[in-house]
Amino acid sequence: MSESRLLSLLSLLQTPREWPGGELADRLGVSRRTIRRDVERLRALGYPVEATMGADGGYRLVAGTAMPPLLLDDEEAVAITVGLSTAARHPVQGIEEASVRALAKLEQVLPSRLRYRVRSLGSATVPMPSVAGPEVDPEQLTTLATAVANRERVRFAYRAHDGVTSTRVVDPHRVVAAARQWYLLGHDRDRDDWRIFRIDRISDLRATGARIVPREPPAEDAAAYVAEKLYSSAPTHEAVVTLHTSVTELIKSLGEVTPIDERTCRLRTHADTLDWLAFRLAALGCEFEVHEPPELNTHLRALAARLTRAAG
Repeated sequence: MSESRLLSLLSLLQTPREWPGGELADRLGVSRRTIRRDVERLRALGYPVEATMGADGGYRLVAGTAMPPLLLDDEEAVAITVGLSTAARHPVQGIEEASVRALAKLEQVLPSRLRYRVRSLGSATVPMPSVAGPEVDPEQLTTLATAVANRERVRFAYRAHDGVTSTRVVDPHRVVAAARQWYLLGHDRDRDDWRIFRIDRISDLRATGARIVPREPPAEDAAAYVAEKLYSSAPTHEAVVTLHTSVTELIKSLGEVTPIDERTCRLRTHADTLDWLAFRLAALGCEFEVHEPPELNTHLRALAARLTRAAG
């Protein structure tokens, strides 16, 4: 049987609800008979899956029962460990301590060969400095993620960018981390349109218990859709800079690059803030001259003066 399908089934069953067999089959793209076989496999592994009688036959995990270890292959175990390390630096309120605790527990049960891989990766890499951003409540992220998984409508108070607060009733589609912030992509019931909400501006969040009627999402890739909308609506600063260094893959990733000679190139890039532009240029570790925009030069001079004062 497919281990990835078994993990997907276990992930669905871990949400606090009962799943009809037909819905599980539709979600995983298999027959109901296959779902029954997979459930028996989970039971054999020690997972307490309870079945209810009826035409559609529902399944759920028994609440309050000690669960056996998660099913993880080597690559998944490494990916989760690295992900927890990254989460400790993400702007989620209180997530740093929780991530460290979870990381310590996971490393205790990792086979020695995987502990070596994870530690080697950690010692060989240096994370980019985290950029300060608004913190979000992890309980809100959990509530929204559960509502997305359960296809359940939510209600919350939302503070717009102008400070006006309104009540929203939303069919949540995806939770997305983009532009150093967390967002909810969902269908606003009152406005009958897809909207993007900053999660740090959400309050009084609660699930309504109402099931969502499936509708066509605005895009197949929710993260790309949110990023495109944010960049199209946010003020953008475009910079043209001469870099005194040869062209590298890192420089190519920043924007449009035109080689001038073997040791010089022209970079055209953009960002939503002057701070981020200044950080990216300074992090390259080479000499450079800014041609556009003039406000970036002003920002760099102010930054240089502040750093000089800090250096004594």
